[in-house]
Amino acid sequence: MADFIRFFIPSYFLLFFTISFLGISVKVAKQIGKNPNVLPRDGSAYALVGLYFKLILLALFAYVMLLLWFPESVFPAFKIQLLEYPFFQYTGLILMITAFVWVVIAQIQMKDSWRIGIDIEMKTKLVTHGLFRFSRNPIFLGMIISLIGFFLVFPTIIALFFLLMGSILIQIQIRLEEEYLIKEHGEIYQTYKKRVKRMLNLY
Repeated sequence: MADFIRFFIPSYFLLFFTISFLGISVKVAKQIGKNPNVLPRDGSAYALVGLYFKLILLALFAYVMLLLWFPESVFPAFKIQLLEYPFFQYTGLILMITAFVWVVIAQIQMKDSWRIGIDIEMKTKLVTHGLFRFSRNPIFLGMIISLIGFFLVFPTIIALFFLLMGSILIQIQIRLEEEYLIKEHGEIYQTYKKRVKRMLNLY
């Protein structure tokens, strides 16, 4: 199992970032004629959130690459022995794969409304169909689930740190986007907000 994890985790995140960030970004850029990455680079609090998010992604990438290249050093470091059971690992694998498929489907359903950040220059359609009938933020939900799965597959203090920090930054980003959507779509978004929960409708 250790050898499988060593190769699966880096491959998973490389594929995740290549398809759901790079691939979808190129596709949407061709449709709208501009870069869909609209995170600000000024001195605002919002820009700082975006910077922290990029740093977390960079650190995560470095960590999984170290797992691939130096397994003897990385595997035993900061392990949470209590969670080192095949049941948790297999559950984590299922969650990671499910989250990846879920995120890609949600991105495809957003079509040219998909952005990395809040686009204040170009108005986007409010997407409420598909997975957005069950979650107002299916992409963010999928990202959190993938981090939960990662932690279960590879239960270390460092993986837990990525899960906690990633979740916090995502929750901040969600609330920033909600403020914008209320201003942009008004009563339509308010009605949608009452009907569909922030993360997942459980009914």
